[in-house]
Amino acid sequence: MSPKEGADVIVLRAPYATDYEATRGRLVTEEASRTRTPFQRDRDRIIHCTAFRRLQHKTQVFISPEGDHVRTRLTHSLEVSQIARSIARVLRADEDLTEAIALAHDLGHTPFGHAGEDALDAVMAGYGGFDHNDQALRVLVLLEQRYPKFDGLNLSWETLEGVVKHNGPVTKSPLPSTLAWFNAQFDLEIYSHAGIEAQIAAISDDIAYNHHDMDDGLRAGLFTIEALCDSVPHVAEVFAKVRKDEPDAPESDVISEAVRRLIGDMIDDTLACTSRRLARIEPITAEDLRNCGEAMVRFTEPMKENERALKTFLFEHMYRSPTVNAERKAGAQIVRDLFTYFLEVRDALDMSWLTAYPRAVNESWERIVADYIAGMTDRFAKRLHRRIFHTE
Repeated sequence: MSPKEGADVIVLRAPYATDYEATRGRLVTEEASRTRTPFQRDRDRIIHCTAFRRLQHKTQVFISPEGDHVRTRLTHSLEVSQIARSIARVLRADEDLTEAIALAHDLGHTPFGHAGEDALDAVMAGYGGFDHNDQALRVLVLLEQRYPKFDGLNLSWETLEGVVKHNGPVTKSPLPSTLAWFNAQFDLEIYSHAGIEAQIAAISDDIAYNHHDMDDGLRAGLFTIEALCDSVPHVAEVFAKVRKDEPDAPESDVISEAVRRLIGDMIDDTLACTSRRLARIEPITAEDLRNCGEAMVRFTEPMKENERALKTFLFEHMYRSPTVNAERKAGAQIVRDLFTYFLEVRDALDMSWLTAYPRAVNESWERIVADYIAGMTDRFAKRLHRRIFHTE
């Protein structure tokens, strides 16, 4: 069935989609909503939580962007959710569950992106370490304080499973501390694959960040279209087609059109590859996909090679560029300085934040400080660092 422009189309869920009517529920039982499915409620709780709002001032790649159009963790999460919903609709998965997982997947990120995470993990090495995926779970089940009857957002089992396992079964040993603690209460079956909705969210993340980082890098002047095309043949083909189709278009429009087509190519490839895999195993329940022993939502091998080539180029010319590297080092130092300071000067920690800290677990002071720093935005961390250390 192909939906017509502007038409209301009712898409029946596939038998392998997650059925909200058969949800495994929430850790704390709540009355059902009369107007929303459990997964719609989960999505709405994520959108309304403070951690989601803070993503607007957290780094995607650029820590101190000079322009207003550079992507942040918030805009990235919204772009992931849009791609994920599109794929879920065609595969007849649950769109609301897919969207909820996509919106929540980056909630555990520190200020200053992966540089901040690496710095926080290093200073927490003797206290359980730090991992942004585990921190996302902490945000969802502990740190968000919005409801009088429970810590966290009390999301459905399926949403939490998807956030924890969107990158595949959890094989890390020992388990991250929050996952080990929470999984003992609410078994997320961490050693199996997640449902199709989480797998869609994961591949949508790859599609979004590769091409949107490419877009930001080009517009920031970190590399040229020519250098990009010399290294990534598939990208070169798409840019050549755009220039042939739109010979008079300005460069900014050429970039936008090429990014759109590249994203479309990856979505089409994902749909074709996944449809073939689904036809091969013929799953009749969501559990069939969880227990089939392999990821179902994938790129074809040629597209995977295209993705690797683009990732390699971006790593060499963007993520490790002198401009971004200088920002990364400065951000990492701020995280280290703040951690050391709050470890030594306990009275300096924000009392209102500390008063609201969940009492469900008896955490070490080091973990409390890590939670405080991880929740900061880039600008808050920089402002606080200047105030404490009197730097400019």
